[in-house]
Amino acid sequence: MQPDHQSTMKEQNSMLIGNPFPWYAQMRRESPVFYDAEQQSWMVFRYEDVKRVFADWQIFSSQIPHPPEQTDLTQSFIYTDPPKHQSLRSLVAKVFTARRVEELAPRITQITHELIDKVQGQNHIDFMHDLAIPLPVIVIAEILGVPVADRADFKHWSDGIVVSDPAALQAMADYFRHLLKQRRQHSGKDLISNLIAAHEAGETLTAPELIAFCIVLLVAGNETTTNLLGNAILCFNEYPEAFARLKRSPQLLPLAIEEVLRYRSSVQGMERFTKVETQLGGQMIPSGQMVLAWTGAANRDETQFDRPDEFVIDRDPNPHLSFGNGIHFCLGAPLARLEGKIMLSAVLERLPNLRVDPNAALEFIPSMAIHGVKSLPVLL
Repeated sequence: MQPDHQSTMKEQNSMLIGNPFPWYAQMRRESPVFYDAEQQSWMVFRYEDVKRVFADWQIFSSQIPHPPEQTDLTQSFIYTDPPKHQSLRSLVAKVFTARRVEELAPRITQITHELIDKVQGQNHIDFMHDLAIPLPVIVIAEILGVPVADRADFKHWSDGIVVSDPAALQAMADYFRHLLKQRRQHSGKDLISNLIAAHEAGETLTAPELIAFCIVLLVAGNETTTNLLGNAILCFNEYPEAFARLKRSPQLLPLAIEEVLRYRSSVQGMERFTKVETQLGGQMIPSGQMVLAWTGAANRDETQFDRPDEFVIDRDPNPHLSFGNGIHFCLGAPLARLEGKIMLSAVLERLPNLRVDPNAALEFIPSMAIHGVKSLPVLL
């Protein structure tokens, strides 16, 4: 690592919260792979290197080598490697299929229009709290079979887990233990009941793994989509001509969503751990080291994308890495895309004059890995 980088890392790490993009470009040019002593991890910024970290699980493991404690979340398939990962993911995939996601479209559409009904006619709303947060929370809660009365707690715990609050993780794990006990006694048509049925049929899913999957699905299922929706509005506000074009040609929406995912990725970075000593980007990384692969930086790599720092609404192809790559490619990607398409389609149709309040002071989520705003005041 270059000496001048070491002296400014504290400042640069703080830049990762909110607007990391100028810093990403500098690091891709000057130190695409380097060791950050403050984070005790190797930082990786270029597209091909990030893609390799995601794909090569035999070298870059998802399993934490020596976790300080075995938590409910470390039992999840997102923290495992093959063959365990394959058996866990295949079980989940059986009950969380593409067909099942598509069947949710009418219900997602109904929820979307009910939410817009509540705000239509108003002059000023908070896009996050009125639309972007409730839609995915309601959808994922219904998928899991969570009672309506508990959804506010769900969102509170989910936000806490994003900023690494152990109390939030413990509260959610305790909640799911109780819910799983209830579902064993009174089965329903929800995803939790299906997972319990698979578990009791002899599939390789332990009780802690069941809890871990529920936590991961809840957090990923609402945080990613919430920030996709909010980040889309930020993109449209930054590029009003693109938003105007989208209103004229709504068939561009699927491409626009992919560009939002690239330009303002909800997940900016993911961690891996080296199983063996390996060379990456001209650096020799020892075994047992944490590697932070910066998705947001890879998605703006000028060697991969033309005009990488511009929001190009009809960019095609768009091989962004926002949902990962390889065996850990996000299982919930189809659901996030579907919810994004339905909500943004309804916004184009029913709230065509929506724009960010120019007097609003935006506060970003205090996380290096997650990119999005806490609230988003908009004028209608």
